Amino acid sequence: MPSELDRAMDTVVDMITTPGTQLGVSTATIDGREQKIFDKAPASLRDLLEFFLPVYAPREFLVYQGERYTFQQVGDQGRAIAAILQQRFGIAKGDRVAIAMRNYPEWISCFIGVVTLGAIAVPMNAWWTADELAYGLRDCGATFAIADEERSRRIKESGWPGAVLSIRTSHAVADELGTQRLEDLLAGAPAQPWFRAPIHPDDDAIILYTSGSTGPAKGAVSAQRAVVSAVLSYLVQMLAMLELSRQKGVTLPEQQVMLLNLPLFHVTGLIPVMLVSVAIGRKLVIMHRWDAGTALRLIDEEKVTYFVGVPTMSLELMQHPDRDKYDLSSLTDIAAGGGPRPPEHVARLAKAFPGKSPALGYGLTETNAVGAGNMRDNYLAKPWSTGRASRPMVEIGIFTPDHQPLTAHETGEICIRSVCNARGYWRNPEATAENFTPDGWFRTGDLGQLDDDGYLRIVDRLKDIIIRGGENVSAAEVEAAIYNHPAVAECAVVGMPDERLGEIVGAIVYPKPGEPLEGESLIQFVARDLASFKVPARVWIADQPLPKLGSGKIDKLTIRKQLHELYTTRNA
Repeated sequence: MPSELDRAMDTVVDMITTPGTQLGVSTATIDGREQKIFDKAPASLRDLLEFFLPVYAPREFLVYQGERYTFQQVGDQGRAIAAILQQRFGIAKGDRVAIAMRNYPEWISCFIGVVTLGAIAVPMNAWWTADELAYGLRDCGATFAIADEERSRRIKESGWPGAVLSIRTSHAVADELGTQRLEDLLAGAPAQPWFRAPIHPDDDAIILYTSGSTGPAKGAVSAQRAVVSAVLSYLVQMLAMLELSRQKGVTLPEQQVMLLNLPLFHVTGLIPVMLVSVAIGRKLVIMHRWDAGTALRLIDEEKVTYFVGVPTMSLELMQHPDRDKYDLSSLTDIAAGGGPRPPEHVARLAKAFPGKSPALGYGLTETNAVGAGNMRDNYLAKPWSTGRASRPMVEIGIFTPDHQPLTAHETGEICIRSVCNARGYWRNPEATAENFTPDGWFRTGDLGQLDDDGYLRIVDRLKDIIIRGGENVSAAEVEAAIYNHPAVAECAVVGMPDERLGEIVGAIVYPKPGEPLEGESLIQFVARDLASFKVPARVWIADQPLPKLGSGKIDKLTIRKQLHELYTTRNA
């Protein structure tokens, strides 16, 4: 039965998306089939940005250490960058332009400049090595890159032949690397590009690379309509939650403030964080790098209202010894995405941060972060769930391996369908055919099930199922049991090769600082809650945090390789 919050949310969403309103939704034939669309959606990212940026022109938009920029300043710089790209470097509509830098204010103005021309923005993983950067640049066919000093050095090292425009790089280093400095060119840049090519909803807008945890990274390419629709889908959800807060008499701050601790090259940082912030006039407080203590200080100083990160980030906030030294009263929501949050963490978060609402989102690079969401009382009631499909745009289905639909409580592959989906992988028709069905579903590679109310439960990644003697073991289930131990900070569970059983369960655990923990005692602890075939046969205790991908997720691929080597050596 739908909860009270579900019914209230549905009523408000229906009101916001009534046909004929600014965010009205109807159907249209797109790619040969009927799809839900926003009637009055801007035709392109350029149109969306140019609609919203002037609305909030005098407001503060970006805060980075001692630097502060308004929406007007960021928009002006973005248009000047567009003029530089066009007039100095010949960038035109359809060209792929890579953005390779950590989170700086210039990341956002460079993105604005690229999409203003109708060029295709290609955010590059700032954690990539020189070889990985070269792979991405060549794979997307980029001839031009904008990079900070560290990424400029890696690109130079890679031997990639394209041109590089560097930011926050000294004259001496720019000369050494053979790059031009954006700061120098901005000093004499025209305010606008001299020609603005028409941009249509079906034109390509962005290429976002997957994290590469299952092999070479693939570039998910999305049309303008998909990205704009993803932004508006998130906007609907946010406006609905704000309206419900108003109905309850909550006094809302004059401006929403978000801590930007996720990388902008990641789909969550780009769409629901950065682009949605433009749409609602939200301030972004940019962190140079993630540190829980710094995050707590910034929440206090900048009166941050909304926090989102991978689940380990909210865990670190909750466990930080200085948490109670800061005023966190401005914070209203503590959201997570990019991976499952252990169910027991939900109640702990609510207790550790009274009056703050934990939330969880589920989306992928290929869906432009759009999928499902679980928040507030619903999340506390169903902490095992990532929530319902985001209304009114998204369909979530559970399918068999041969793509036959399953019913409630049956486990199969989670598939997502909406106008927000990417159109496929850049110049990779084989991978596109494997992951995108002809009738519009994206095959996520996640196993899950829906309950009677449409709430999604993710069981595991297909690749993370451990088959032990014919029994399927969910790595996520074992990880959740391990996280119940009070001394555990981080963990990862993987299958280990075994001659008799095929695979056995192995785990690596990083304890909370100062907490004693032994592998055997942890095995005995989880044995109380798990069937015997699910209990880890071996637990390794790590002396440092587990390795992460650029998105902040725990790097299962690296851990699997490391543990296999340790296990093989031990049993040789």
